Amino acid sequence: MGTKDRLQQNQVVVYGVAVTLAIVAGLGKPSVSSLFEPLINPVLAVLLYVTFLEIPFTRLRHAFTNGRFMAAALGMNFLVVPVVVFGLTRFLPQDPVILVGAFMVLLTPCIDYVITFTELAGGDSEQITAATPVLMLVQLLLLPAYLWLLMGQQVAEFVEAGPFIEAFVLIIALPLTLAWLTEFWADRSETGDRWEGAMGWLPVPMMGATLFVVIASQLPRVQDSIGQIAVVVPVYVAFLIVMPLLGRLAAGLFQMDIGESRALVFTSVTRNSLVILPLALALPSGYALAPAVVVTQTLVELTGMVVLTRVVPGRLLPNGPSTSILSES
Repeated sequence: MGTKDRLQQNQVVVYGVAVTLAIVAGLGKPSVSSLFEPLINPVLAVLLYVTFLEIPFTRLRHAFTNGRFMAAALGMNFLVVPVVVFGLTRFLPQDPVILVGAFMVLLTPCIDYVITFTELAGGDSEQITAATPVLMLVQLLLLPAYLWLLMGQQVAEFVEAGPFIEAFVLIIALPLTLAWLTEFWADRSETGDRWEGAMGWLPVPMMGATLFVVIASQLPRVQDSIGQIAVVVPVYVAFLIVMPLLGRLAAGLFQMDIGESRALVFTSVTRNSLVILPLALALPSGYALAPAVVVTQTLVELTGMVVLTRVVPGRLLPNGPSTSILSES
C-alpha cells in the first residue's frame, strides 16, 4: 500500500492530531487567535480546491442531472432541518445571544468537509460536490428569512449578505473554477498532469490545517465563556442523533442507492460552521458570544463525525439499496 493510500486510510488520526494541537495552542497561548484568524478563509479555499480536484468534472456534470438527490438534499436541509432545529432549541434558554449562534450554524448545511466525511463513510461524494453551490446559494437567501421567522426582524437585520457572498465567491466559486481549469490543463499537458497528481496528496493535510487554524483561532472565545455556552452542547448532540435517522428515512422514501443514501445522511447532519463563523464574528458587540456558540458546534460535530463515519456504513446504511428506517433488520 502506498503512502498516499495510508494517509487516506488514517485521515481521522490526522484530524485528531490537528484538533489536539489546536487545543494545546489555543489554550496555551490565547494570543495566537489574532495570528490564525485571518488564515481561515484562505486555508478553507485551498482545502476546497484540492477536494474538488478529487472528482473528475465529467462525472460531476452527470451528478448535476440527479434531480432526485438534489430535491432530497434541499428538502432535508431547508424544510426538515428548520423544524428539527426549532424543536430542539425550545430546550435552550431563550437568550437571543445564544439562540442566534445556534440558529446560524444549525440552519446552514455544510459545503466543505461534508465531502471528506462522505467519502470516509463510502458515500457518493460526487452528489455532495454537485449540490454544494446550490446549498450555498439557498442558505444565503433563506438564513435571514429563517432568523426573522424564529427571532424577529431586529436580529435578522444584523445578518448581512456581504460576508455570505464573499464566502461563496472565495470559498466555492473560485476553488471550483480553478479545479476545473486544472483538470482541463492536466488533460492537455504533462506539467498539468504532474501538478494535479501533486495536489492529490493535499486533501487530508489541508483538512488538518483547516481544523487547526479554525480551532486554534477561536478556542479562546469558547474558553472564556464555557459556562454560558455549555447549554448548547446537548442540543448539538441531539441534532447529530436525530438527523442521520431522518436522512436514512428520506433516502428510503426517495429509493436511493447506498452511496446516495449515505451522502444524503451526511449533508443532512453536517453544518456550515467554518463558513458561518465570519458571519457570526460580524454581528454587533452585544452578540459577541455568538461566535463561541458556533465554534462549540464545530467541536461537537467533529467528534460526532468520527462516530458517524463508522456508524453510518457499519450500522445505519451497511449494504444494499437504501430502504426505510423502519425496515432495518
